[in-house]
Amino acid sequence: MSTKVPHPDDIGTNPGPAAEFGADPSGEPPIHTLVLGGMSAATVVKLHKCRLHVSAGPDEGRSVVTDKERLRVGAHPQNDLVLVEDRAASRHHFEIQYTERGYLLVDLNSTNGTFLDGRRIERAYLSPNSQIRAGSSVITFSPIDEEMTIEPDREGELGGMVGQSVKMRQIFGLIKRIAPMDVSVVIQGETGTGKELVARAIHDLSMRNRGPMVVLDCGAIPPNLIESELFGHEKGAFTGAVSSRPGAFERAAGGTIFLDELGELRLDLQPKLLRVLENREVRRVGGNDVIEVDCRVVAATNRDLVKEIAAGNFREDLYFRLSVIHIHLPPLRQRRDDIPYILKRALAEPDVVDRHGRKRFSPEALGLLMAYAWPGNVRELVNVLSHVLTFSEGEEILPAHLPPRVRGQAREGPLPFNEHLSFKDAKEQLLENFEREYVTSVLARCEGNLSRAARESGLHRKSIERLVKKYQLDAKGMKPR
Repeated sequence: MSTKVPHPDDIGTNPGPAAEFGADPSGEPPIHTLVLGGMSAATVVKLHKCRLHVSAGPDEGRSVVTDKERLRVGAHPQNDLVLVEDRAASRHHFEIQYTERGYLLVDLNSTNGTFLDGRRIERAYLSPNSQIRAGSSVITFSPIDEEMTIEPDREGELGGMVGQSVKMRQIFGLIKRIAPMDVSVVIQGETGTGKELVARAIHDLSMRNRGPMVVLDCGAIPPNLIESELFGHEKGAFTGAVSSRPGAFERAAGGTIFLDELGELRLDLQPKLLRVLENREVRRVGGNDVIEVDCRVVAATNRDLVKEIAAGNFREDLYFRLSVIHIHLPPLRQRRDDIPYILKRALAEPDVVDRHGRKRFSPEALGLLMAYAWPGNVRELVNVLSHVLTFSEGEEILPAHLPPRVRGQAREGPLPFNEHLSFKDAKEQLLENFEREYVTSVLARCEGNLSRAARESGLHRKSIERLVKKYQLDAKGMKPR
C-alpha cells in the first residue's frame, strides 16, 4: 500500500498524534485534519463534534451538539447543557475537554459525583455511546465526524491581505469558515507573511469580534517580564510592581488573545500556559486568587513546531492543545503572481494618493520586483514601496528608483568586524553597528515617525524608542537620505 505524500501547497490543520508522533493507542481519529483534495481547488476539513443527549432523568430529551474544545454541564444557565429540572445536579457538575488523546470527562467537584458507565470518576476518557450520570440525569455521549468543503474564496482580499492566487484564496476561504468556531488556531509562516493580519481577520469574523483582541509578542518581551505579561501580577510581586496589573489573558476577556512568535516562549513557561488553556483560569504572579478567563487563543510562529518538539524545545501537549486548526502561510516567492495586485492595492490607498499622487510601475521595474526573492515577504515588499514613494517624483516608477538589492546590485563583502577584539566583544560591536545603522535608515525613510518606523520594521514602538534612546538619535530631525 502506497503512502500519500503531502503536496507542498497543502494547507493543513493539525493532523494529530497518529500522523506525526506515532499512532494513538485509542485507535480514535486524531484532531481536526485538513487535506487538499488532489488536483481540485476545493479543500476538505474533517471536524470533530460531539452530541450530549439526556436519555433519562427530569430533563430527558434535552441535547446539545457542539464543536467547542470545552463544554460544561450542570444546573447553572451558563452551562452548554443546562439541567434545568434536575435538583440533584450541581451548578457546574462536569465538563468535557477535547484533547490530543480524545474527549476527556472531568468532574467539577460536584456534590453527588460524576459517574461514567456506572463508575464514579474524577477524570476519564470517553468512548462512543458512553453513559454519564450527573445527579438524577443520564447523559449519552456521541462523537460526530463531519466533513466541510472549503472552496477558494471568490474575493482576492480579506482583512488587509491581498491575493488572487489559489493558495491565498484557499486561506481566505478557510478563515471565513473557521472564524465562527471557537477553537484555537496556530498560524505558521515566515517573517513578514502576514500572520497578524490572519489573526485579526479570524477575530473580526468571529462571534467574539465585539470583545478585544490583545496582542502579545512572546519574542519581544524580556524573559523576566513574560510571565507577568501573560498572567498579570499583584502589587509588590517583584521590584517595580508598584500596582496590580491584569495580564494579557484577563485583558482579552470576551475576545481573542494573539500569541505572536509562540516558538520563542521559554520552555519553563509552556506548562503554565498549558494549564491556563486547560483550566481556563490564571493566577497572577504574587497572587493567590484564581481568576477565570474566557478568550479564544490564536498563536503564530515562524518556526516549525513539529521540529521544535523533536528537538525538545517545545511541548507536544501544548502544541496539540493550541493547534486545533493549523494554517500555513506561503512565502511571497511562492505566490509571485500576487505581487502586482498587492502593489496596485497599496498605490490606490487614499492616503498614498493624497501624499504622492497617482503612481504606476514601469514594466521593467515590475519585472525586477517579480524576479526578486523577497526574503522579508510582504512586509519587505511594503517597505520597498515606501522607499520608492519617498524617492520617485514622477508618475512612473522606474528601475532606478528601486533599492540596489532589488535591482540585483547589492554590494557583497566581508562583515565589518574587528578581529583584534574577543569574539564576544566583536559580536556586540557588530550588533550595535547594525542596530544603529538599521534604525537610523528606517527612521530617515519614515521622516522620524516612530509609529510608522515600528510598522515598517516589524518592531514594537517601545523597541524603536529604546534603540533611539540607546544610540541618542534625533528622530524628529531625520529626513530621507
